[in-house]
Amino acid sequence: MANLDFNFAPDFRPLAARMRPRVISEYIGQMHLLGAGQPLRKALEANRAHSMLLWGPPGTGKTTLAELVAHYANAHVERISAVTSGVKDIRAAIEQAKAIAQSRGQRTLLFVDEVHRFNKSQQDAFLPFIEDGTVIFVGATTENPSFEINNALLSRARVYLINRLTNDEIIQIAQQALTDIDRGLGKRQLVLSHDVANSLAQICDGDARKALNLLELMGDLVADKGEFTLDMLTQVAGHQVAGYDKNGDQFYDLISAVHKSVRGSAPDAALYWFCRILEGGGDPLYVARRLLAIASEDIGNADPMAMTVALNAWDCFHRLGPAEGERAIAQAVLYLASAPKSNAVYTAFKQARDLAKQTGHEPVPNHLRNAPTQLMKDIGYGQEYRYAHDEPDAFAAGENYFPESLQDAQFYQPTNRGFEKRIKDKLANLAQRDQHSELKRYD
Repeated sequence: MANLDFNFAPDFRPLAARMRPRVISEYIGQMHLLGAGQPLRKALEANRAHSMLLWGPPGTGKTTLAELVAHYANAHVERISAVTSGVKDIRAAIEQAKAIAQSRGQRTLLFVDEVHRFNKSQQDAFLPFIEDGTVIFVGATTENPSFEINNALLSRARVYLINRLTNDEIIQIAQQALTDIDRGLGKRQLVLSHDVANSLAQICDGDARKALNLLELMGDLVADKGEFTLDMLTQVAGHQVAGYDKNGDQFYDLISAVHKSVRGSAPDAALYWFCRILEGGGDPLYVARRLLAIASEDIGNADPMAMTVALNAWDCFHRLGPAEGERAIAQAVLYLASAPKSNAVYTAFKQARDLAKQTGHEPVPNHLRNAPTQLMKDIGYGQEYRYAHDEPDAFAAGENYFPESLQDAQFYQPTNRGFEKRIKDKLANLAQRDQHSELKRYD
């Protein structure tokens, strides 16, 4: 009977876990942080670890970077996930950190995954232990910290943007796994052609974890020294939808791209971004709602029909369902993108709102006040009001509709584009009649 080596412990972890970089030289990507001479790299190499928030898409190396920080700081690592943890788990991790400091004289790096999922009180629980140095706090988030992280925590942790990996970096990571004999697939001498590598990178869309998982799955389909094929990649990847996170920053990036393309009168681009949202499983009615906002904010009275078109598209979706309804929204996207643009309504509304906040004490002039009772009429409410329909062209030239101190206020500045040019011409004519009426008054 052959002797069994019971000291041999095969590593059953997934390839992505086995290939996690142990030192900076093995880390691929984020050169703006870890490139030669960059501040974070210099801090790590000098053992000057600090609390930080790592903000970036999934699979871009946030957890790995946290472990590198711990490695270079010679720190014990405590891990919690905001998805499954609460204040009780936070307290337990802090107590463990204190115990490690007392027994070993070693600092603890507290890694908090999905930190944005903690509420305000849970995030506040970290603050005293960051301040007194009990832990080196490293939080990972896929959401914008400006919106999801408390200001108190933001002020105590430096924010580092973790970029989506490029296709070339994904290919480098795949080749690294294929050549590493100890942790990767190097012993099998597998071949990854240029075409398959490019397709793998495109499918993974900057996610290194996904790339290594797919590579490992393809490895199960090929013999040692064999070559990966596009058919194998298709078999393990299945149908890949466009990159899209319904609740994350990419959702808002795509909506922003639709809005800015419509505002910029680029109908083809606007339609493309709308389709990207659909392909990613996004809600077309969210786009319909945004189109209504665009109709007022960016088109306004340059084409008053824009709001009607947007409303009709929304209504069509409800009446016809997704297939035909999505086409109706696409029609609205193209109409609004092609329409003349004006933000005069948007600007006028903001200015009027600001002035209203500042002058809320100004009384309504008596002639504009409501006078439903005889007493109100007796004290002058509604007196000297000129009923516009009784005036020539239904316009009471020279009438003041503002408080006396604000009668020269003006907010709306129509453009020369679309229907708004007709509004501008009409308002200019009425202004001339107002001015003429004032001159006659002083003759």
